[in-house]
Amino acid sequence: MDELEEGAAVHSLAPFLRPVRGGNGFEEALEQILQIIRLGLVPHGERLPAERDLADRLGVSRVTLREVLKVLQDQGIVESRRGRYGGTFVLRRPEPADGARANELRRRVAAVEVEDTLRFREVLEVGAAGLVAEHGLLPEQAGRLRAALAATRDAPLADYRRADTMLHLTLADLCGSPTLAAQYAAVRATLNDLLDCIPLLVRNLEHSQEQHEALLDAVLEGDADGAREVMREHCAGTAALLRGFLP
Repeated sequence: MDELEEGAAVHSLAPFLRPVRGGNGFEEALEQILQIIRLGLVPHGERLPAERDLADRLGVSRVTLREVLKVLQDQGIVESRRGRYGGTFVLRRPEPADGARANELRRRVAAVEVEDTLRFREVLEVGAAGLVAEHGLLPEQAGRLRAALAATRDAPLADYRRADTMLHLTLADLCGSPTLAAQYAAVRATLNDLLDCIPLLVRNLEHSQEQHEALLDAVLEGDADGAREVMREHCAGTAALLRGFLP
């Protein structure tokens, strides 16, 4: 593909690639690239636009874009080739190797209203974060929240999702509304069913930890608006990943 063809390819994808929002560059870039591949806009065997063009179109750094492409390569979705005719090429994913996971994901997605789950989760979590920050915490309650955050920091990769779930459940429990906490527990179970069918991405987990730290700071400082905004951004990052990977 020469430069003229490369430019035409980027132009044809332009309506489907947009600058990401500030807080979730990695997740939203991953979502958009997965989407154009899943839609067949870049067919199997064809090359994605050049890194500089993708980075410019998405409004992310080349470093972030390379992290996204590395994840896609690790998942067998794309392949990086060197040389004059090199680049990042879309691979055909072998169905037998992936079949069990794909079938399970389809089954779980069919059993829930994904967008409804994501929106309801956001409403509950943003509301809980604001309430906890606004009403304040007793020392013992603040200790529970700090301990839950520390557990996510120390968790090995295989245990991370469980520790992450406990942190979010703890925050919901501390908001002062048993009804909200119960509703959140139910929606989190559904969310975890979906999350269990997509890969754990180290870069995403690192980003989540940064958001957890910022969230805890806002909550303990009594910054309700800040806590709501961080949680809204955090939920948006998870939603972007799920939308990217869901069939």
